[in-house]
Amino acid sequence: MRQEVDGMKSVHEGVLTLHKPHPLLSGQRGNIDEMESKLTTEPAVSKCEVIQVAIVCAGHNSSRSMVTLIKSMLFYRKNPLHLHLITDAKAHLILSTLFDTWSIPQMEVSFYLADNVVPEVSWIPNKHYSGVYGLLKLTLPKALPSSLRKVIVLDTDVTFATDIAQLWALFQNMKSDQALGLVENQSDWYLGKLWKNHRPWPALGRGYNTGVILMDLSKLRGMNWPHLWRMIAERDLQTMLSTSLADQDIFNAVIQQNPRILHEIPCHWNVQLSDNTRSESCYTEVADLKVIHWNSPKKLRVKNKHAEFFRNLHLTFLEYDGNLLRRELFGCSNYSNSKQQSSYINHEQINEDDVCYEFRCVKYIKYRTHLFYLDYDYEQDTTDGSSEWDVTLVAQLSMDRLQMIESLAKHWEGPISLALYMSDTEAQQFLSFVISCETLANRKNIGYHVVYKEGSLYPINFLRNVALGQVTTPYVFLLDIDFLPMLGLYPYLKRVMSNLHMSEGNKALVIPAFESLRYRLNYPKTKADLLKMLDVGDLFTFRYHVWPKGHAASDYPKWRSATTPYKVNWEQDFEPYVVVRRDVPEFDLRFAGFGWNKVSHTMELEAQNYQFIVLPNAFVVHMPHAPSLDIAKYRANPLYKRCLDTLKSEFMNDLSIKYGKTFPNVIN
Repeated sequence: MRQEVDGMKSVHEGVLTLHKPHPLLSGQRGNIDEMESKLTTEPAVSKCEVIQVAIVCAGHNSSRSMVTLIKSMLFYRKNPLHLHLITDAKAHLILSTLFDTWSIPQMEVSFYLADNVVPEVSWIPNKHYSGVYGLLKLTLPKALPSSLRKVIVLDTDVTFATDIAQLWALFQNMKSDQALGLVENQSDWYLGKLWKNHRPWPALGRGYNTGVILMDLSKLRGMNWPHLWRMIAERDLQTMLSTSLADQDIFNAVIQQNPRILHEIPCHWNVQLSDNTRSESCYTEVADLKVIHWNSPKKLRVKNKHAEFFRNLHLTFLEYDGNLLRRELFGCSNYSNSKQQSSYINHEQINEDDVCYEFRCVKYIKYRTHLFYLDYDYEQDTTDGSSEWDVTLVAQLSMDRLQMIESLAKHWEGPISLALYMSDTEAQQFLSFVISCETLANRKNIGYHVVYKEGSLYPINFLRNVALGQVTTPYVFLLDIDFLPMLGLYPYLKRVMSNLHMSEGNKALVIPAFESLRYRLNYPKTKADLLKMLDVGDLFTFRYHVWPKGHAASDYPKWRSATTPYKVNWEQDFEPYVVVRRDVPEFDLRFAGFGWNKVSHTMELEAQNYQFIVLPNAFVVHMPHAPSLDIAKYRANPLYKRCLDTLKSEFMNDLSIKYGKTFPNVIN
């Protein structure tokens, strides 16, 4: 682990442990002994008992926060889990893809559409930053299946520091009429002492925080919970006018009127780190923290004298490799998730003795994928009719190309879909980069899709397919991240596509590619500028000196003087950058790393009878960079070349069978 908490081991042998009690956690020895005695007598949970967890999650940022919560739960858990996620459409897409590709053993995930229960609470005026979704926990007894009797309810901004089974065991301590297990609120909010004329909702004593709830659904249903909370909310809203802390205000008002339904659980199950927290009185006496709750709009930026200690604990899981949590650490023969699919290779698919085993594996690896890692909001402009020809730039990259995103965004004002191949730690560095970059922070029409690293080869075509799959515009511009489009290319393409009747038949608009060998380039503003730079040797046709076949079919001599689009024929090894319909064939997954990953795609376009039409007033320029690791492997390893030739032959054979066409031999 890169982050390490003072006084704490990094993750070692599946347990996060303290070398010695941290000063913040060193209270009176007698108090610690008393707490340890209580802990040893906590009720136990059977090994294979399924722990039910409910989380409300809406939007892109909340989905990202929830991943850290899930990591911390998985790291310590020893029991099967069943997650019940109440989500909006955005979070459903993100999280369903994430959990499908994460493939975690002994964990089942069920989704419930938030829209089905939003009308139950949308009438409540709410000032909390979470909006209407901050009220949805009130609806859980109705939203969740009637067969579900009890559930742990969590906010997305909590982090576990122990096995969740210990929390689940506390249900056994609840008396017959106790339906809600809560930790006391650790600020003076409900005492009305935070500022002059502060008037909070009614609460029992200090009130109770709803970031962690033991919810006995059966008992709540038995007391007609929807009627109970609504009746009290309607009464108090007459004087309070709105909620300030969303569902928490209403839960507390209900408890104040019905204290018998409350079971108070120890403070260390919800150590609250808000600006006004008094949680120090809890964690200075408790040596074994259980759950940390970042219950402030500022989250990790909260001002708290011990915040750095807790922030490091949180970062431990933020940057932890989620792939390691796929391991089945226990066996429960009576529990299996029928939807679970291993991310690892089925050896019946591939012969382990095959010399090209490493290359063949790529096609079958299930890469953990987090779509829309940052906030995304793009709606096509329908006022001028151009939405029919709207186009999204599609590209992929790894961490070493991160700096190209800002330049790309300045050259292309339209929507962009990017797939990023990164580790968990790199994903956090990427997040910081975007947030601190004014150009990118202000752009909401760039979809960032993180694919987490696995294996030794760069899965370039998998990344392309991920980025392609999230496009909503009718057309896509398939580019690589190290190219900069000419300024104004986005509106130009929309105009051209309308004139070329792109919706009729299979057409691929070819954008001629050039390259600069200089890191500092005075980028050409027009075609005339580019031609001048070509003539004086400041620019070159792309890969003219090492791979001219890749773009020669674009017919550069003709392009120099062309004023109208012109058709060209496909040629062997042609790999242009093209604009096509969104329903273009996906890239072939067998090609990863260096070589033939784009040539094979262009060949399939030819097999589908695409017309290749070169645009006379469009261009892209490749910017120089250090060679990738994969091209270095290709140049140094003869086996790499042999295996690539094998994959080429197999692809050609598959293509001939699929389309009934034969192509010239491409094996050199």
